[in-house]
Amino acid sequence: MKKLLLVDSKVLPDVYEKVVMAKQLLVSGKAKGVSDAVKKSGISRSSYYKYKDFVFDTSDTISSNIATMEFSLKNVTGILSEILEVFAKQKASILTINQTIPINGVATLTITADISQMLNPVATILDKIKQKNEVLEVKLLAME
Repeated sequence: MKKLLLVDSKVLPDVYEKVVMAKQLLVSGKAKGVSDAVKKSGISRSSYYKYKDFVFDTSDTISSNIATMEFSLKNVTGILSEILEVFAKQKASILTINQTIPINGVATLTITADISQMLNPVATILDKIKQKNEVLEVKLLAME
């Protein structure tokens, strides 16, 4: 099970704050792309990609109402229904769903959900879905 911690940035390596800065530059449009954002933030592209899905500013997450998640799934009948059931049981309201055509037996599913009424943290949904055999990868892409 994924465990999320709230840690004072003073005790963390600078790279984490710089990744958050790069993400903010991209969202605000102050950077033209990832290369520009990492250059302005003073980190490498590899550091950015290594941590971007795992480091968030608390102002982005504590009062979040919307979360976007991405799943890599085996092309198995019923897996989408099972995933949607997890969201429903946690009282998350689906806003958008996008699924790619399976290539080599794997499809990518992106779900954006209203999480304001959820019973548990977003990590609960991610952990429950990750436990399914048909799910190859789970990512939290963004929270608003």
